Amino acid sequence: MSRAYVVGNVTIRDADKWAQYVAEVPDTLTPWGGEILLRGRQAALLAGQAPHRNLVVLSFPDLDAIDRWYASAAYQALISLRDEAATVDLAAYEA
Repeated sequence: MSRAYVVGNVTIRDADKWAQYVAEVPDTLTPWGGEILLRGRQAALLAGQAPHRNLVVLSFPDLDAIDRWYASAAYQALISLRDEAATVDLAAYEA
């Protein structure tokens, strides 16, 4: 059975707002079977370029669950806070 993942590359601009956003995201994941697999800060650049210093990886049962999570009222309500707090590039992957 395949899983689907959201990978977020992040540059934090406002640490307090980012902390608030991070605290509120987990509750938006639960209804869609999502979970946070990794939230970390770059320790070293081994090859190429990495414009963002922070990374988050979310796991979901499938791409449909990602679409439903992202479109949910609960997550949509957090997007303005996210965008005030950081520059975030999000992408969905199927594995």
